[in-house]
Amino acid sequence: MTEKIPLSVAIITKDEAANLPGCLNSVAFARQIVVVDSGSTDGTLEFARDFGCEVFVEPWKGFGPQKQMAIDRCREPWVLVLDADERIPPETEAAIRAVVSGGESSASGCSFPRKNFFQGRWIRHMGWWPDRITRLFQNGRGRMTEASVHEAVNVSGQVVPLESPIEHYTESRLSEILKKIDKYSTLAAEEAFREGRRSSVWGAIVRAELTFFQGYVLRLGFLDGRQGLVLSVTDAVNKFFKYAKLSELNRQKEGSEEERK
Repeated sequence: MTEKIPLSVAIITKDEAANLPGCLNSVAFARQIVVVDSGSTDGTLEFARDFGCEVFVEPWKGFGPQKQMAIDRCREPWVLVLDADERIPPETEAAIRAVVSGGESSASGCSFPRKNFFQGRWIRHMGWWPDRITRLFQNGRGRMTEASVHEAVNVSGQVVPLESPIEHYTESRLSEILKKIDKYSTLAAEEAFREGRRSSVWGAIVRAELTFFQGYVLRLGFLDGRQGLVLSVTDAVNKFFKYAKLSELNRQKEGSEEERK
């Protein structure tokens, strides 16, 4: 099946040269691929342009707004939102072709199960499978949430669940995972702070302990081998820093208020 279909793919990038080739090759059946980049210096832009993508460079505004900028530049009747470390396998391409050709004529959008791979292993527990996500929708019927982290697609109309998966090859290098924990925990803490939530360091410790117990024991992370153990620990560390940073923001606010008195 080499014929391109009336589908736009929306992708955001920053220094994704290692991931982008696999992602783009998996969606080569789409008529339009839009890449919105936020300052890559590793060859991401050059590869995307050489592949035939429409490339735009925009300052970083948060995951939700950044992806919406990519969606806004999509012209085809259907839109697929994809991350650079995700892939569309052949069986899912066939399902998307069926939807776009009118096989699901009543659908405004479609959801997919997502197969998450970590350090070479498909993670089947800890809530990582089927990890259903909505990513395909009729142009004009879907919009990203404004969240700076944990963003999602909201679709106006019926969302049909498909059974063919999106594959996600999540970051496996521990040094890079630590960088992501720092970034994502900061974004999550800032979001919680704007919502007026509070925390303490002791509260952060308790939340981290509960997160590890839930992932590794209650959600059977131990069945995913050493990868399940690593993920349970990193999830707990991320939770700790989210709420420890929220506590820090609370203290800074209180200190500023005291100074103004």
